Amino acid sequence: MSDRSLRGMRLGAQSMETESGVEPAPRQRVEYRCADGEQVFVTFSSEADIPPVWVSKTGKEALLVNGEKPVDSNEKPVRTHWDMLLERRSVPELEQILADRLTILRERRGQAAKA
Repeated sequence: MSDRSLRGMRLGAQSMETESGVEPAPRQRVEYRCADGEQVFVTFSSEADIPPVWVSKTGKEALLVNGEKPVDSNEKPVRTHWDMLLERRSVPELEQILADRLTILRERRGQAAKA
């Protein structure tokens, strides 16, 4: 019976369509270069807007070869909690507040006599 077994196809594993008559969309290959000389090639559609900066797989910023350099925007940098705190208090004031709070906490725990 094994010599007469039916052979089937794996469902979804292979396409029944042929590649004949199919034209891929027009593409363009764009080159970017990092400051250290690393080259990055990216394929875009021919209709796509090409960004002036691309982040490579290594995490470095690469600039478009033969392209215009990006204009630095005049946006303000993001303010952190520390920056906002320093707008209200000076560092000596913060150190004094920290010392006062530590004294209060130690007194609550009964550790003022040990220290």
